[in-house]
Amino acid sequence: MRSRIPGFYRLSPEDRLAALQEHGALDPEGAAVLAGPGLALDEAACMVENVVGTFALPNAAAVNLRINGEDRVVPMVVEEPSVVAAVSNMAQLTRRSGGITASSDASVMIGQVQLCGLDDPAAAAARLEAHTDALLAVARRVHPRLEARGGGVRGLRVRVLRYDEPGFTAEDMVVVELLLDCADAMGANMVNTAAEHLAPHVEAISGGRVGLRILSNLASHRLARARVRLDPAHLGSDEAAGAEVAEGIARAWRFAWADPWRAATHNKGVMNGIDAVAVATGNDWRAIEAGAHAWCAREGTYRPMTTWRVDEAGHLVGTLEVPLQFGTVGGASRIHPTARANLGMLGRRGARDLAAVAAAVGLVQNLGALRALATEGIQAGHMRMHARTVAVAAGAGPDEIAPVVEALCAASDFSEACAQAVLAELRA
Repeated sequence: MRSRIPGFYRLSPEDRLAALQEHGALDPEGAAVLAGPGLALDEAACMVENVVGTFALPNAAAVNLRINGEDRVVPMVVEEPSVVAAVSNMAQLTRRSGGITASSDASVMIGQVQLCGLDDPAAAAARLEAHTDALLAVARRVHPRLEARGGGVRGLRVRVLRYDEPGFTAEDMVVVELLLDCADAMGANMVNTAAEHLAPHVEAISGGRVGLRILSNLASHRLARARVRLDPAHLGSDEAAGAEVAEGIARAWRFAWADPWRAATHNKGVMNGIDAVAVATGNDWRAIEAGAHAWCAREGTYRPMTTWRVDEAGHLVGTLEVPLQFGTVGGASRIHPTARANLGMLGRRGARDLAAVAAAVGLVQNLGALRALATEGIQAGHMRMHARTVAVAAGAGPDEIAPVVEALCAASDFSEACAQAVLAELRA
């Protein structure tokens, strides 16, 4: 499979599907699904309640990516202009330096069982720890076939917590946390079921009252990582030399590290890429967002998800480490035909591979935003992509969009009024 497809963005949607097939990124069945209407109404009714219709978003393919020495084409579902273009453009840049390396941990999720009303929380915690083996045995019986799929119970820990918000009555509690490797599943239902089964045993051993029994979306045992090292010669532009751009990107990252207000926007750029992959593959992007942002605040201050530094040789080194609970079985990926086709574009290699790919996309997306900020500014490139939306809103037909976009960019005027004026001239 080859992800380098020159001029991909200039092709029609039909020709892009044909090109993906020619390059081995898509089979005919997947191409037919992507060319079709997508989710049928009866399929949607199987996914959520009170269905009255379906809502479509653009399904794109990011090209040029080279991850772990291999070309990959990555599906992305997103409505924001410039997101997919930024990934494809920056992927072309990163492959000149050898591409991106990425990896992910095993799919270990945390299930929490909360205990309240304890006279002596420390003593209750000690009793639970003494019965760890028995509790693990209970947990292993819940999903007996999981081990055959490479997953299973990975451990159990007990924590004593105190709620001590100023102005309110303090409260002590104990939390039992089960570690469960969910293999290729995201794992929410698996973990919640295991927590429910553990609850009465935990209650009997501790003498307390069980409160919540639910998974944590801070998947701190399920981290994904990506790394890239860029030759500054590849970063230059007409406005700035490569070394200057590299330092500008590193300086922008330091701003995000120092200031949570900047870090929030910095991280939104990372999640532009990760979320788009999650939606495309039928994954719970809200859970992924929650875990990623919680991870960024684990030390008490909200920090950026990535790091960007210039090393001693003058190369720009970018890294990303963030929890990503992706799944490739169950949920929407089982029912949604487009999610299945998109997983086929990725080769259906399992949850860990998908998480690593998403991390690579997030890192490249962040690079695109920071490079734009360090050179021409973020708005110039964004507005060039937004010009298509403006052209359509002004009434441009399929054959009129390209010349209208070109005129808007030349005039640096992206208003609908300007687009309407250009259309009037074209039609005259």
